[in-house]
Amino acid sequence: MSDINCIKFLRNHKSHSINRIAKNLDLNWRTVKKYADSAQLPSETIRPKRGMMYGTKWGEMVEDWLTEDQMLQKKLRRTNKKIYETLVANGFEGSYRTVCNFIKSWHMTSEEENDTRHERLQHPPGEAQVDFGTMEVVKDSHAVDVKCLVMSLPFSNRTAAVALPAENQECFLTGLKMLFEEIGGVPQQLRIDNLPAAVIQPRTTKEEAIYTDAFLQFMAHYGFQVQSCNPYSGNEKGSVENKVGYVRYNFLVPAPVMHDYDSMNRQLSVSLRDDMERVHYEKHVLIRELFEEEQRHLLRLPQEDFPVFKEELFKVNKYGEITIDKTKVLVPSGSRHGQVRAILRWDSMKILSLHGEILYEEKRPYMMTKRALPWENIISTWHKKPRSFGHSRYSEYLPGRIKEYLGVPNLLVRQERLAWIRAKLALYPILEINERLYELLSEDDDPAVVEDHPYDVDWSKYDSLNRPWGEGGTA
Repeated sequence: MSDINCIKFLRNHKSHSINRIAKNLDLNWRTVKKYADSAQLPSETIRPKRGMMYGTKWGEMVEDWLTEDQMLQKKLRRTNKKIYETLVANGFEGSYRTVCNFIKSWHMTSEEENDTRHERLQHPPGEAQVDFGTMEVVKDSHAVDVKCLVMSLPFSNRTAAVALPAENQECFLTGLKMLFEEIGGVPQQLRIDNLPAAVIQPRTTKEEAIYTDAFLQFMAHYGFQVQSCNPYSGNEKGSVENKVGYVRYNFLVPAPVMHDYDSMNRQLSVSLRDDMERVHYEKHVLIRELFEEEQRHLLRLPQEDFPVFKEELFKVNKYGEITIDKTKVLVPSGSRHGQVRAILRWDSMKILSLHGEILYEEKRPYMMTKRALPWENIISTWHKKPRSFGHSRYSEYLPGRIKEYLGVPNLLVRQERLAWIRAKLALYPILEINERLYELLSEDDDPAVVEDHPYDVDWSKYDSLNRPWGEGGTA
């Protein structure tokens, strides 16, 4: 700027010519002309977006995921870490910060969350907090909501969780038993909110909470003390509130495929035990080491197992039905009994006559509750962008035959097959299409299923390689 000011001073105040200024200052004539007679105004710097995330398949993949997740509830969306790990699994060589910056720029138009201040609390060892959170899993190509009971030990930041089908008394007490066994002891004090499964009357400014008889009996057996939070005061158990989101975003998003609750809980147990190998956010010590110290403050597990069940009397209607879990259940020979007795466990039920005769045994109705995924919308989206099928969260939920059928590398063929599947979805559910795929393909004259196609699949060989164990298949 000093050189520019000198040029302007000689031009405007000394009335020197452009040639004279250029000669005296030993500068190019064009340079002198530019700064002597033109205004030099500041301007904003516009930096074009550059890098490996722009104009490449990586940016397209992340944009597809973010667009896909916008249609879901916030708790079901992928985290930045999960997106980065998935990219790395697909061969991405960039850094985590590169991915975060790209996602941040994509979200620039969203509203910022309000900044709130919380009071820092001190937690003694042996104190735990529990709470339920609703998580989504996929079973038999259908979405299922599971209730995840999460326990947080604030002193060590240890997390444990179990998946259950409901939030009733049987599930809650069974979940607590499983959590106690997972951490190898019983917390001295347990903090809960006003769960209907445990609390009859919430605590007020004048009276303490009133608990159910079953929960009081459970407390007496395991020897822990309970502290109930005030109504609408989730901040009083902020540790477990955060842990519910932590478990969801790190281990259950995207929604995992669940075969049954036992396998789901084993998977959660392994993941959360591995999670103890990270450093505590504040104490800068491994969570595993802190938890080993905290275990010395836990109560021992009782030698006798506590059986969890609920016994109720039900009136049988004129159709031989009773209502359990808001579902009509037909009881064989129930019309001959005015009343029946039901033994309800967290996953099963047993209907008996008043004299003890077993009339009916089955899973509880909510164990079979599931809802269909919006396959028509998903297939339509894939049809518009066939490349997105390979890295969509929903591709893992497809039944085996359909997934193999759509997994061809040629995008034009894939698009034709997606159009064929979309047309069939208007007539059949997706599981029936998967079951009758060979039959429907042989009946259809669609160009996507012509014989001797270079990217076609020999379905007989495919099924022979995937026969269930015990039916002549080999390992």
